[in-house]
Amino acid sequence: MKEKIANEIRKMSFTKNFRSATAEEWYVFLGSYEDPKTGGAAGKTFIHYDLLGNKEVFINTTIIFDNPTLHDPKALPLVYGLCDEIVNRLVGYADTLLSVHAGENSYQAEYIDR
Repeated sequence: MKEKIANEIRKMSFTKNFRSATAEEWYVFLGSYEDPKTGGAAGKTFIHYDLLGNKEVFINTTIIFDNPTLHDPKALPLVYGLCDEIVNRLVGYADTLLSVHAGENSYQAEYIDR
């Protein structure tokens, strides 16, 4: 599984679809997975910036995987690995609330940099 995760991360790429002052939408492309309906991106990531004053930034991030193979409970370690990498690349070290939608592999997490 470690090799599979590393391989998908190596092939992972992104395309920004939308940006406003408080939000971004990214398509997530993976080497072995795609949207079965469109043949395109395997998932989407929505990043919403919640600005608290002028010092603190809190980010709400939602990742949605459209490929049903990633909804299989056996794929949970892969989903975790992919989501960690997506947060690292697109959000960085900011405090983040993460919501992942991947069928039975859906979960919520917090990334706090303190």
